[in-house]
Amino acid sequence: MRRAWRLDTPAQTLVLASRDGGLPEVAHWGAPLPADEDLAALAEALLPREVTGGMADVRPPLTICPLARDGHGGALGADLGDAHPRLVLEADDYGPGRSLRAVFAGDGHRYTLAIEADAETDVLVLSATLEAPAPIRHLAAPALPGPPLGEAVTTFAGRWTSELQRRDVPWSAGPHLREIREGRSSHVAYPGLLMPAGPLRHETGEVFALVLGQSTGHRLVVEELPDGRRQVMLGPVLHPAGATRVDAGPLYATRSGAGVNGVVDAFHRHLRARIVRFPDPARPRPVHYNSWEAVYFRHDIDELKEIATRAAALGAERFVLDDGWFEGRNDDTTSLGDWIVDADKYPDGLHPLLAHVRALGMRFGLWVEPEMASPDSDLARAHPEWILGPADQPLARNQVVLDLAREDVRENLFARLDALLREYDIDYLKWDHNRALPGPDHRQAEGFAALVTRLRAAHPSVEIESCASGGGRLDWGALALAQRVWLSDSNDALERLRIQHEALPLLLPEVTGSHVGPRSCHTSGRILPMRLRAWTAAQRHFGFEMDPRELAPEEAEILAGVCAWWKARRDWLMPARRLRIDTDDPTRLAEIAIAPDGSRFALWLAQVATPGRILPIRLRIPGLEPHARYRVSLADEGAVSPLSRGGHPLVAGAVTLSGAALAGAGLAPPLQEPQSVLVLEGERLP
Repeated sequence: MRRAWRLDTPAQTLVLASRDGGLPEVAHWGAPLPADEDLAALAEALLPREVTGGMADVRPPLTICPLARDGHGGALGADLGDAHPRLVLEADDYGPGRSLRAVFAGDGHRYTLAIEADAETDVLVLSATLEAPAPIRHLAAPALPGPPLGEAVTTFAGRWTSELQRRDVPWSAGPHLREIREGRSSHVAYPGLLMPAGPLRHETGEVFALVLGQSTGHRLVVEELPDGRRQVMLGPVLHPAGATRVDAGPLYATRSGAGVNGVVDAFHRHLRARIVRFPDPARPRPVHYNSWEAVYFRHDIDELKEIATRAAALGAERFVLDDGWFEGRNDDTTSLGDWIVDADKYPDGLHPLLAHVRALGMRFGLWVEPEMASPDSDLARAHPEWILGPADQPLARNQVVLDLAREDVRENLFARLDALLREYDIDYLKWDHNRALPGPDHRQAEGFAALVTRLRAAHPSVEIESCASGGGRLDWGALALAQRVWLSDSNDALERLRIQHEALPLLLPEVTGSHVGPRSCHTSGRILPMRLRAWTAAQRHFGFEMDPRELAPEEAEILAGVCAWWKARRDWLMPARRLRIDTDDPTRLAEIAIAPDGSRFALWLAQVATPGRILPIRLRIPGLEPHARYRVSLADEGAVSPLSRGGHPLVAGAVTLSGAALAGAGLAPPLQEPQSVLVLEGERLP
């Protein structure tokens, strides 16, 4: 006998079925089903009991939390040691199609499943809580099936300065297991994935997507059982001692029938409506200047004032003073944790610099790294018991981690940060996290959330950036606490274009910081033209991070021009609908931003390497109104290759075509050189 529940959003239906009151299986996760679908008949048809040779006598269930007692032989959703409880439905609170909260209990264990179907955003939000009499070593968020068709799951690996590299994991017998034990989401792997039911395309095909919303290390399982069933599990990596109560999730899930772009639409709606909270939503996103790659630890107030003056002249609206402002901090070997303004560098505190920045019309931001300490610091000497991990642990970036599970540690950090924010008119904190934990510890993420939540309540006008040596903490758990992320420590525009492209389904453009770096990139050594660097940064939350005194007049003119272009359009560009465009050419990346009212668009076409063809093929432009007419022009004619001869209509002027023609026939763009970005603008005509 089966009990069934269904959850619906416009693009998907999830059907769960429980046999004899046990943990439910997923009978269907896919395209929407009719409202009057017979769920019992569906479960019988899609969850048959048939077995054959080489199988157990009874087909074991593959539930939302696979347990050892189920006997399916696959990866488990929970590690309960020697316990093998039989969990049976105790109670459920069901809002048909909208929500489900079901409690399953037995043998001293209690498993709570919660699912919300957000019809406005097209996202399912799933979570699990397990309580047990003995420590739980592992718990995954509710397991979901992979599509029966499709050869691989798309995951994202990487490293420092080269985050979010696409890695396709083939479906195959036996589990693919990835475990990130850093205690943060990390550069090495992002806690999210795409599951196509065929080739992964931007504009067409069925794609399922999952993102884990916890700022911890994570464990991913991708598995196909011998009988053909597929399962995917994401969950936090716990402290080695485990816990008698564990929360796994939220896990965000969506399904698209329109390729990856359907995932982008759903996840962006959800991030904007439910997760990211700006201190002042009506305030335009400010152009950002950061001092790090200009001066590093060499802080001289007169030099910083000169840099601020030049940054403001180029269009900056926020000046962020990076690492090196506090007592004794002349390199990365000392003073983390003390957070006292350096009286040698700033004899009158930060007030004179802040007053200068404010007089230029800019707001002021400050770098901090509250979760860390230098062994050579007053804090570490006074409180060695506050250090997470063994006393003889290896250092990373010459620092250790503070134990945020301790209330006294959080109290100390809150007092230090609160004092800074009360003394100085600080608009923004760049919150860094420059090393992994000495071992996995889910309690650290809970302490981090408690500290930031308290700080935001005390200072609601302060914006916070989640920076972890770049992309070490980009997860949605961090986005629920911060309003900006630093995608990568690499300001190399070519690397940035790739990272921004891969990150689009997972992160909002308006929270993704992107900066114009120095002429010679400090992380790659490449020397790239200003047009490429500036237009790459203009694809996301625009800023720059170099010594503006190094700029040649032509470079300063281009940077100021792109900055002005971005500021004039940011009101619609940042909340715009974003779509990736299929180019069928690995050397070309294309993305369009369509204004919320559909009246205009901006399209980035990046030629990241030497193309395979002499001339570019037509680019089909999706997402426009078929019967509307659009005037299309170049944002910057200087991006057209000087090798182009014979003229191009976009260089001569604008082109006017219907949305149907642009989507179907496409538009042949002008010739580009390798390592360049061409930006097209479109305006819908009355």
